[in-house]
Amino acid sequence: MSTSGPDFTIGIEEEYLLVDRDSLDLAEAPEALMDACQSELEDQVAPEFLKCQIEIGTKVCATVGDAREDLRRLRSCVAKHAAQYNLAPIAASCHPFSDWRNQAHTRKERYQNLQYDLQGVVERMLICGMHVHVGVKDPDRRIDLMTQLTYFLPHLLALSCSSPFWQGRDTGLDSYRLTVFDNLPRTGLPPHMNSFSEFERSVTILVDLGVIEDSSKIWWDLRPSSKFPTLETRICDVQPSLEDTLTLAAVIQALVRMLDRLAKKNQRWRTYDRFLVAENRWRAQRYGTSKGLIDLGQRKIVSMSDLMKEIMELIEEDAEACGSLKEVERIHQMAGETSSSRQRAVYEHAIASGLDRDAALRAIVQHLVVEFHRDL
Repeated sequence: MSTSGPDFTIGIEEEYLLVDRDSLDLAEAPEALMDACQSELEDQVAPEFLKCQIEIGTKVCATVGDAREDLRRLRSCVAKHAAQYNLAPIAASCHPFSDWRNQAHTRKERYQNLQYDLQGVVERMLICGMHVHVGVKDPDRRIDLMTQLTYFLPHLLALSCSSPFWQGRDTGLDSYRLTVFDNLPRTGLPPHMNSFSEFERSVTILVDLGVIEDSSKIWWDLRPSSKFPTLETRICDVQPSLEDTLTLAAVIQALVRMLDRLAKKNQRWRTYDRFLVAENRWRAQRYGTSKGLIDLGQRKIVSMSDLMKEIMELIEEDAEACGSLKEVERIHQMAGETSSSRQRAVYEHAIASGLDRDAALRAIVQHLVVEFHRDL
C-alpha cells in the first residue's frame, strides 16, 4: 500500500480450516495444494501456523464491491484446489469437535520461533480470525481514530461470532476463539495513546530489548498495521458467509470514515475507560447479539437491534459515500442471526432428528462447508 493513496481503501484477510469431505475432521494441507494455490494467487495466499489452516488476503480495494470480486476469487481458488484432494475449506473461528493436541504446526522459521517463544499457549491456537484494513495515510490520525473506534469493537465482535463449539462441546460462549487468543501476550483492547510517536516509542522499547522483532507481534483487537498505512481491525471471528464478511468490512470502513468526518468538524466520539469497553467485549463474547450491549452514554443495556439502528444512523452518509449502503444495511439481519446461532440450530435440529452427539457435531461442519461455497 502506498502512503500517497486515498484514505478509506479496504483490505480483508481471512483464515480458513481445511476438512476432509468424508469424515469432516480437520486435515493437513498437502504441499501440492499450497503450491497450486500460490501458483494462481501468488502472495495473496499463505500457510498458517497449523498445517490444517490456510490464509488469504485481498488486494487493496477502493470499494466493498471490489473486495467482493477479489474475495470471491480467493475463496473459489482455495475451494477448487482443495476439492482435488477431497478437502473443503470452512470459515469458522473454531472447528466444532477437533482437538488441538492432534494438530501439527507448519515447519517454517517464523512459526518455529513462535512456538519457542510462546510454548504451550500457542499450541492451543486452533482458531481462525478475519482482519479488516482501512487506509488512513496520516499516522497521528491513525492513532486518534484507533482510540475512538475502540468503542465499537464489541459491536463488531457480537455480529461476527462464529465459534460456540470447542473440542466437541457447546462452550456457552458465542466467541470461544477469544478465550484462546487472549492467552497470548499483547492482545485485547488497544491502550489509549495520544500520537503515533508514542506508539513507536513503546514498540521500540520492546524491540531494543529483543522481546519482539517488530510491531507485527502486537496482537491487539485494533492496531496500526505493521506493514501498511492502515488501521487494522482484528476483533472479528471469521465468517462462513462471504456476504457477512463484506458487511463487517463495509461497517468498519464506514465507521472509520464517520469518525474522520467528525474530526473535520472539530468533533469526536467520546473515549470511555477500557474497563467499561472491556465489559461490553465480554458481553459480546459471551452472548453474541442475543443480550445486547451497554450503551455507555445512556448507562443502560440496549438490544442489538436498537444499537444497529443507531449505528446505521451514524454511518449511513458514509456508507453511501463508500458505495456500500446495501452491504451495511445487512447489519440488521446479522444482529438477528449470527453464525454461532446458526451452528447451534443445526446441532439442535440434528439431535431432535435422532442423531447422536458425534453425528450432530459433524452436521455442523457440513453446514459450514455449504455456507463457504454458497456465494462462490
